[in-house]
Amino acid sequence: MRLARLLTPAGPVSGRLTVGDAAPEDDYRGAVLHADDGTYEVGRDGRLLPPCEPSALYCVGRNFAETLEQMDYERPEEPDFFIKPPASLIGHGQPIPSPEFTDELTYAGELAAVIDRRCRDIEPEAASGFVRGYTIINDVDALDQQGRTARKAFDGSGPLGPWLETEVDPTGLEMWTDVAGERRQEANTELMLFDPYEVIAFLSERFTLRPGDVIAFGSPANPGLLERGDTVEITYDGVGTLRNTVVSSR
Repeated sequence: MRLARLLTPAGPVSGRLTVGDAAPEDDYRGAVLHADDGTYEVGRDGRLLPPCEPSALYCVGRNFAETLEQMDYERPEEPDFFIKPPASLIGHGQPIPSPEFTDELTYAGELAAVIDRRCRDIEPEAASGFVRGYTIINDVDALDQQGRTARKAFDGSGPLGPWLETEVDPTGLEMWTDVAGERRQEANTELMLFDPYEVIAFLSERFTLRPGDVIAFGSPANPGLLERGDTVEITYDGVGTLRNTVVSSR
């Protein structure tokens, strides 16, 4: 089942989404959201929002062997993580701002879990019971900035969506990322060094995870930079396709 949020003139609404023939390149226009107070059509009645409202986005890096090779990193002994703020979020179809302060903007197509229930200090075997569903995040990165917060926590650096998929096994999903029509990433989540359940459990030892919080599981190697005008399409089979275009921050 797909769960989504829609921004309408009257405010956000949420519910179950029926996609039909609606396509990501058309911002899923024509998809229908079934809310408690009726139905809403994407495009006619509103646009897709990020599918949750997190208190934080916990992002794991260095979680694919080919990323370690690309960046010449040491293999981590435990998940290596950082945090993006909620202000970094934008939804499917919304423009990614290319900040004036960077000349090295890049992307990272990542699977992400959304927490359903407040939890702390859980075991990997129990982690799936605390997940509302899975979505996609583009961990946009200004590589030439100093420190992860400066690189990854600016406004618009966290495209998230297009929805939550509640019925998917996150441990063996094919993924691919196309930038301006060129295939840049292709991998499978089974190649993660730490699987999603291990990551959720690890973070729950350190933080109280709250409903709506996002946990992203890292990206395979992501060669190449982003230019203004580039469209980034990230697909996780069984989840969906997240699509955003880079624009000037001005």
